[in-house]
Amino acid sequence: MDAPAVEVPAAAAPGGGAALVEAVASEALAAAAAALEAVLPEVQPPSAPSPVLPSVSVLPTGPALTFGAPAAAAPGGKPKTGDPIPGLYHHPIAEPDPVRVAELSLRIKAWAIDEIELYPPEWEKDFDGFSTGRYMVACHPDAPSIDHLMIAARLMVAENAVDDCYCEDLGGSPVGLGSRLLLAHTALDPLHTTAEYHPAWEASLSEDAPRRSYRSAMEYFVRASTPAQADRFRHDMARLHMGYLAEASWAEAEHVPEVWEYLAMRQFNNFRPCPTITDTVGGYELPVELHALPAMQRIIALAGNATTIVNDLYSYTKELASPGLHLNLPVVISEREGVSRQEGYLKAVEVHNELMHAFEAESAALAVACPVPTLVRFLRGVAAWLDGNHYWHQTNTHRYSLPDFW
Repeated sequence: MDAPAVEVPAAAAPGGGAALVEAVASEALAAAAAALEAVLPEVQPPSAPSPVLPSVSVLPTGPALTFGAPAAAAPGGKPKTGDPIPGLYHHPIAEPDPVRVAELSLRIKAWAIDEIELYPPEWEKDFDGFSTGRYMVACHPDAPSIDHLMIAARLMVAENAVDDCYCEDLGGSPVGLGSRLLLAHTALDPLHTTAEYHPAWEASLSEDAPRRSYRSAMEYFVRASTPAQADRFRHDMARLHMGYLAEASWAEAEHVPEVWEYLAMRQFNNFRPCPTITDTVGGYELPVELHALPAMQRIIALAGNATTIVNDLYSYTKELASPGLHLNLPVVISEREGVSRQEGYLKAVEVHNELMHAFEAESAALAVACPVPTLVRFLRGVAAWLDGNHYWHQTNTHRYSLPDFW
């Protein structure tokens, strides 16, 4: 049956992003049940079973989901350290559970040092400053246990190791990046070859920190996920690596892309692999046929695009300190549209806000059109991930500071 059109006021959504989805979906579930009963009395809306997690011990569920209202209009004047970007549409969240943050921080550091030897001692300060524990607890408020949170934390640390060591700060270079990424990707999507050549490939997975981290994090993920969830993640990581290569090619050619070209690259080189595993971390599965819906794919893309612009905006001053011209959305707008750096930055805020409003409106519409409990929970989880990601960027003053544009 056709779903009614859903309009979500741009700046008056009732509660946080996840709460918005939940409120609309609750009404949709009731309406759908009544309609189904009138037409097909014996039919109930389908629900999907949670996957078995044989390697994950499920502890009591964490604190109840609580999400704040959309941020109020920013007051005049320069923001203070740790303030949100003025005018950026976001939903403030409660402080992550400090007990979970502390335990997850200890466990992810032990994994990085003891299990995979990820970094030398001189990198320890930056590892601690990244605050992986606080990040993942903020982004996955419905994770049943620390074991579930560790699934996301390992993958996040592994993805950052590849980005830093292959592409960015810690020895990265666009030269030869394709070969490095291809070999690292085989730690996620294993090589199927002959008996003669298999041992050499197997040995290669331990040759550097990025491949060790990918291999270990993926082994844990596969044990905790269904085959469909693992395949989904591999696909999203291939998207990520393709985005890395496009950005690298522009760096080698010293090319500044058009704004739409940059946004196309960022649709691939973005955070998508992180919120797309929200069901695995939550201990359930969004069925593959629901994940593949065009409307769901658009929502996931909008979420990844919006949250990646958050990174462009908060890391702006950090990237200015990098040698050469570091591409981010404010810089590309400024260069291609002939406006000041300040105007480019403020326009990038507007681009983010438009994407966020589209994400929320289309999430609500899909919840009405397809009020399946696992789908609604997944939409709420992605919205919570966006809120947590913004919180982490805003509060991580070890890494980020805002430009003097207000």
